[in-house]
This record gives sequence, structure tokens and C-alpha cells, in this order.
Amino acid sequence: QVRLVESGGGLVQSGGSLLLSCAASGSIVSIYAMAWHRQAPGKERELVAVFRSSGTTNYADSVKGRFTISSDNAKNTVYLQMNSLKPEDTAVYFCNAQGRAGARDFGLWGQGTQVTVSS
Repeated sequence: QVRLVESGGGLVQSGGSLLLSCAASGSIVSIYAMAWHRQAPGKERELVAVFRSSGTTNYADSVKGRFTISSDNAKNTVYLQMNSLKPEDTAVYFCNAQGRAGARDFGLWGQGTQVTVSS
């Protein structure tokens, strides 16, 4: 069984920074990719950033240059450094992991962490 635990959300003023982390644990053989998504009230969930096992990353246009995704492969943990935060970044941020556990592939969502940016 694989579990994701997210941390690091909170309340910050516009222009501030936050660091989110997401740790995967369990009988993990390999991680294919870990990503951060977000969902603001009344809006659909959207991809924020993804880190693939190849080391490649992709970002939503709205966060390019402000957010950085990184990974500690030894800890099966992905981080999202968020700088120059804007009120429109306010959302629940969800971690997603895809990989292999035991003899089966998995895709898993975290419970979500609230990020609120005040103006």
C-alpha cells in the first residue's frame, strides 16, 4: 500500500513564499512521476508542475519563473517552492504520484493542503 503525505501549506501575504512537500511511502519499487495540482473554489483542478523520473519538469504558464519543483529520489519526496505568490495562487494543492508498488502500477492523490495568499 502506498501513502502520500503533504505538508507546507498555509497563509502568506502577496509576494511571499511557501514550500510544499509530498512524501510517498510504502512498498514502492519506482516512481514514474510526481506532480502538484491545485483547485481553487469554483474552478477545475489544474496541473501546476510535474517532475518525471527522467529529471524533466513542466510547469503551468501561470507559475513559470515563480515556482520550482524538485525531488529527493532517495526519500520519494517532491517539493514545490513557491515564490512571488499572488492572490490568484490561492487554492488547495494536491500531490499526485505515479509509479510501481510491488507488482502493480499505482496512481495516487494526496489529501490536499490549503494555500491562501492575501492581498
